[in-house]
Amino acid sequence: METKLLLALATGVGIAAVCGLRAFLPLLAVGLAARFGLLHLRPGLEWMASDPALWALGSAAALELIADKVPGLDHALDALGTVLRPAAAWVGTYAVLRDWGTPWAQLLALIMGAGALAVHGAKAHARLGSTTLSLGLANPIFSVVEDFVAFAVVAAALFVPLLVLVLVLVVAFAFVRRRGHAPV
Repeated sequence: METKLLLALATGVGIAAVCGLRAFLPLLAVGLAARFGLLHLRPGLEWMASDPALWALGSAAALELIADKVPGLDHALDALGTVLRPAAAWVGTYAVLRDWGTPWAQLLALIMGAGALAVHGAKAHARLGSTTLSLGLANPIFSVVEDFVAFAVVAAALFVPLLVLVLVLVVAFAFVRRRGHAPV
């Protein structure tokens, strides 16, 4: 596999994984990276670097980050995120798979959307557990931790994508292995 194809795939994996936590932050990061020439978007998705898109994505990211700190509202966001986050992962991944041909870019983006849904499901499950145990009082703390993880993984996906690919694979392997040993 060509190096630039592997780097694009690794970037897409990182973007999709973060979309499982925050729908708009990764798309904003992709748009900003394209605006500043750090990456080139797939033809037809250059709009992500436009002023209107960056303003909309920035506003949506800010609202999502703030609303996720409010117990109760965080669960409403998770319900909406069940549809929104995989779609965001598809768009973000497809945008960075510039040099991948048809149908591979579309198929990989679809797989990444499913991966974002898995991350979202794990996050929502953990958040429900937090709500049950702390009556929602710990949820804002978890949200801040998720914010730090999201910012770090997005930055790594754009600047050191192979590291993100390795980390995502290690976490996925550990999660699958742990689930295999969990009592039923």
